[in-house]
Amino acid sequence: MLAPVPMQFSAQVVIDVAVAVAVAAAVIDTRSRRIPNRLTYSAMVGGIVLQSAFFGWRGLISSVAGGLVFGGVFLLFYMVRAMGAGDVKLAAALGCVIGLTETPHVLIATALCGGIFALLRMILSGKILATIRSAFSVVWFHANRGVNTHPTVNLDNPKADRMPYGVAFAAGTIYWAASSIFWR
Repeated sequence: MLAPVPMQFSAQVVIDVAVAVAVAAAVIDTRSRRIPNRLTYSAMVGGIVLQSAFFGWRGLISSVAGGLVFGGVFLLFYMVRAMGAGDVKLAAALGCVIGLTETPHVLIATALCGGIFALLRMILSGKILATIRSAFSVVWFHANRGVNTHPTVNLDNPKADRMPYGVAFAAGTIYWAASSIFWR
């Protein structure tokens, strides 16, 4: 019979793997504007194996649920063409690695970092008013038309500004990792 893995060691391995996946995705996304399947799918499988090895059946369930929740939230943005499929798969992969309990923390940190990066891009580009108008247009559109693709603010529009959201995933994951270590 195998000796149980100390909780602090298993938590540190999960944190390290999540950060490595997120940073790799950010680097690749920044360079190529894509997040490859070989990274996301291997991270999903690795996360499930890791959680299962450390925490047994509970880890397996937590990993799968974390992937479904994190990926599911970002799937909504993909459905309206506000985010790419690679971002959805990265969210699912990170959810599988960190498990259901930590998913809300990384999801919120990622969303906040994404918002901060978007604000910085808006200010640095000098397109403040245009961006604010677009944001109100998107809110109005979805409030009146539901989950449909906005006619101009979407990934299919070649003129639309695109942000490599892998960077927000990395920043959010690093923030979560640092705060997890600090609060232990």
